[in-house]
Amino acid sequence: MTGTSGGRPSIYPTLLYADAKAAIRQLTEAFGFTELSVYEGEDGSVMHAELTQGNGAVMVGTKGRGGVFDAAMKGSGGTGVYVVVDDVDAHHRRAVDHGAEVLMPPTDQDYGSRDYMARDLEGNVWSFGTYAPEIAA
Repeated sequence: MTGTSGGRPSIYPTLLYADAKAAIRQLTEAFGFTELSVYEGEDGSVMHAELTQGNGAVMVGTKGRGGVFDAAMKGSGGTGVYVVVDDVDAHHRRAVDHGAEVLMPPTDQDYGSRDYMARDLEGNVWSFGTYAPEIAA
């Protein structure tokens, strides 16, 4: 398995949205992601965007604009992503304040994590919690 250097994540969940601009707004405003870059096509569609959270990142784009990845994702189901956050309750309050659909309120889990679950505007499920297992180098 190859690694990364310079502190870059080695895994980037990639999500396509019918309205990628609305998704980016929700991810930044309600879920606390930081917009790193957004590249738009001439028609205003999001060709590629990168949003960061902690030391991780997700890539976002507009569905239906063509290309191999868009074709491969056609007809795929929703995506589920787990994001580690320091303060689950504060993160949850922010999401609620911005109208996010909460599927599970902050809950202490048997395995020691505290987390909650929300659905984004297009049905993807986002879990936010304290579970962060150590990964051997």
